[in-house]
Amino acid sequence: MTEQHAQRRVELVEWHRAGPGIRAIRETVFIHEQGVPVDLEWDGLDSSCAHVLAWNDCGEAIGTARMQPNGTIGRMAVLKVWRGRGVGRALLQTLLDLAVRQGLPRVTLSAQTHAIGFYERAGFHMVGEPFMDAGIPHRKMEKELMAPPRD
Repeated sequence: MTEQHAQRRVELVEWHRAGPGIRAIRETVFIHEQGVPVDLEWDGLDSSCAHVLAWNDCGEAIGTARMQPNGTIGRMAVLKVWRGRGVGRALLQTLLDLAVRQGLPRVTLSAQTHAIGFYERAGFHMVGEPFMDAGIPHRKMEKELMAPPRD
């Protein structure tokens, strides 16, 4: 099997168990690649968030994202060699499915401007003006959700 067609899986995980894998990805992507200061990356919110983690077919962690209880999605990071292969889309969809199950009316996120198209393809739309976060331009985005039908 070529790496291009390698299998991956995405699951909801618990921070206290999956923290090392999540930390490694976020440190690589945000701190080392993008220059986000360490104190901004580790904001103390992880223990209260829902986390998703993606693994390749060798069991290596390759992507992660989180959602706060209020429906704010963030910290989406995919290792460089795995970008453009549907990992981010799978991470995002797993969190959107969770938000629907929880009955959240909408989800929000702060998108780096280069990723706006990715989120628009997932049904998000921009709200507000551009802003800087950790020296990187962002736009707030949101998506309205439909609650599952009640029996």
